[in-house]
Amino acid sequence: MVRRCQATAKEKRKPYKVEEHKRARLHYQFYQWIQSMVFAIEEINRDPDLLPNVTLGFRIYDSCVALQRTLEGALWILSGRGKPILNYRCQDNQPLAAVIGESSSTRSILMARLLGLYRYPQISYFATSSFLSDRTHFPSFFRTIPSDSFQSQGLVQLVTYFGWTWVGLLATDNNYGQQGIQIIKRELVKAGVCIAFSETILTNLPNKNSMDIVRAIKNSTAVAILAFCTISNLIFVMDEVVWQNVTGKIWIASEAWSTSPLLSRQKYAVISGTIGFAVQRKEIIGFKEYLSRLHPARVPEDIFMQMFWQEARGCKWPVPEILLKSWNNSTKMCAGSEKTGNLQDSYTAKTDFRTTYIIYNAIYIIAHALQGLNSCQQGRGPFLRGTCANISEFRPWQNKIGEEVFFDSNGDPPARYEIVNWQLSPEGTIRHVKVGSYDSSAPPGQNLIVNASAILWTTGTTQIPLSECSRHCPPGYRKVALEGKPICCFQCDLCPLEQISNQTDSVECWKCSSDEWPNAKQNQCVQKSVVFLSYEEPLGATLAGASMIFSLFPVASLGLFICYRNTPIVKANNCNLSYLLLLALTFCFLCSLAFVGYPSPEKCLLRQAAFGISFALCISCVLAKTIMVVIAFNTIKPNSNFRRWVGPQLSYGVIGVCTSIQILVCSSWLILSPPFLEYNTNTHPGMIVLECNEGSPIAFWGMLGYLWLLATFNFIVAFLARKLPDSFNEAKFITFSMLAFLTVWLSFIPAYLSTRGKYMVAMEIFAILSSSCALMFCIFFPKCYFILVKPEMNIKSHLMRKDPSPGKRRD
Repeated sequence: MVRRCQATAKEKRKPYKVEEHKRARLHYQFYQWIQSMVFAIEEINRDPDLLPNVTLGFRIYDSCVALQRTLEGALWILSGRGKPILNYRCQDNQPLAAVIGESSSTRSILMARLLGLYRYPQISYFATSSFLSDRTHFPSFFRTIPSDSFQSQGLVQLVTYFGWTWVGLLATDNNYGQQGIQIIKRELVKAGVCIAFSETILTNLPNKNSMDIVRAIKNSTAVAILAFCTISNLIFVMDEVVWQNVTGKIWIASEAWSTSPLLSRQKYAVISGTIGFAVQRKEIIGFKEYLSRLHPARVPEDIFMQMFWQEARGCKWPVPEILLKSWNNSTKMCAGSEKTGNLQDSYTAKTDFRTTYIIYNAIYIIAHALQGLNSCQQGRGPFLRGTCANISEFRPWQNKIGEEVFFDSNGDPPARYEIVNWQLSPEGTIRHVKVGSYDSSAPPGQNLIVNASAILWTTGTTQIPLSECSRHCPPGYRKVALEGKPICCFQCDLCPLEQISNQTDSVECWKCSSDEWPNAKQNQCVQKSVVFLSYEEPLGATLAGASMIFSLFPVASLGLFICYRNTPIVKANNCNLSYLLLLALTFCFLCSLAFVGYPSPEKCLLRQAAFGISFALCISCVLAKTIMVVIAFNTIKPNSNFRRWVGPQLSYGVIGVCTSIQILVCSSWLILSPPFLEYNTNTHPGMIVLECNEGSPIAFWGMLGYLWLLATFNFIVAFLARKLPDSFNEAKFITFSMLAFLTVWLSFIPAYLSTRGKYMVAMEIFAILSSSCALMFCIFFPKCYFILVKPEMNIKSHLMRKDPSPGKRRD
């Protein structure tokens, strides 16, 4: 409690009084907090510019960490010393400016409910419960330590920063622990982090359930353990951790225990590597010197001072005497003359500049509020009609350190934390090393700063430990949830064929675009290889070479026939039809070249038509020759009606009609549904097959069907004329050629339908070459043989021989 008194400049210095039940042992940290408040008040009272002619006094009550004592002390403050009387104040001329405290959230809530009824400002230096930010229930509560809502969000950011997705939670069963852990649970779920377990320390019997808590921690696969606890309750759990030798865990500390000296001893080396949030450490100017000047004679009313001196110097005051006296055995009995240098070293080494700075700020907040009230001018005040009154809400201010401090609309200061890492010193104790910071007022993405290279984990290395239920799924795999398990527990399945995932922990795989294909690891799409029957590959080169070579045979035969055009064999075989047939066979061989190489749109448009028309011309010529053989045989009979058909007109008419029908079919095909270039991505995985889509399958098979029909009719006619005399026995060779032609194209149909891509094209080229060779060698090879090898038989007398009876010949 801070009280305000009017005084003159000479009366500015007032003594203070500490009221407390005697304790067997002094808590250094708590006593230091008291001294920081005293130091701030004395500093303000000496400042001529701040609250001139006003002296700040104070009265201290110890709640003894008990709710009953907290309520009792609050009532004493309100009503004055003695039996508390509600709605009455028994002290005159000592107006109450504000109440500093309590340290815990639970006790602060109890005080805030009572003080809020009377609108007394209450400033806590250690109560972090987010519940206290509710201005409806706690209208006059303020604090100089950030709310747990900021800390909880920051701790979750710290968890996600290190990539921990499998975290255990530990909290006390009071307001501080339960409210903080609920915020953390909510934020962890939002961040996609799973909770391995959540344990609660029972404050009424913390040492009795610590065994079960540690057993759960030990059996869990979670490495990261976030403990939102007060040190007074956590210490029992840590003792059990040491007893059960639980190692390999990373503890994440809330600010309530992140810098606790109780856990800095060598005994707790197993929890080195702990990382957590700590209140900012600010050194108060002159405070160390102030501590070094503390002496029992300075404030005899302070009963804690003597206890402090005893423990700091390792001596003991004589009982029952408490005044300073000289004693013979100064090593055992305190004399008050011990050297202050050693005293400073032993005490200030344990100075907590985190909480003391927060308390220091709280005192200055009150002083500046009173300064504003003191300088208020009637008519210009902030209230109704410009009046001046007690202020219930403060404006931003600045303390003597130079840092700006302010409250938000909920009475909370900005959240600024240090991130500390517990590292073992050479002596085996634990040092709290700053490795980062957190500032809630910074822009998003910049409020958390971590120097990861400065962190030493429990393994003694700087490598970040993993805390995950399941290992990350690498690219090329997808996460598959396990039934009955949290979402962080999953198995990694390889992506299905033709699908990829290029991210770690991908939940699904996806297909590549039509012109791409997954690589071997299925973690990225690569360009598909373009495939077609090219001249560079052996198959294409072989077929193209065969086409060129075979096309030379009809050309050579044509030259031979022209050279020997006056011989009986050439004349007897209708030389003009033979010339045309040999040219048609040359085109048949050469048209297969249109199927090799890059299938350009022009090739796709013309190659099937060229093939169909060439073969139609070729078979039409063969049919004309067959018909002319039959007519020639029948003209030698007396009174034959076939004499008028002898002549070239019939031959050319047959060729023209039969070829024109094929030309009409192909022209209709090209006009109505022409072939086109197609990028086939479905035939072969990982390949783009460049092929010619025939456009209309009906037109394609109609063109082939017409050739097959023409060849069938030719075969029938030739077959019927196969027994003609020797001089007209060309019908036998035509029969064999047509039989080979039909066989090739009948075999082509199932083979063509069963292949894909470039092999389908190769199959058609093979059928073209085979059928062309059948026509070439069956029809012209015997004639060339007689012309070149048996010239003696290429005479008219030999060709005019007749058979008198079957099986024998005669001239």
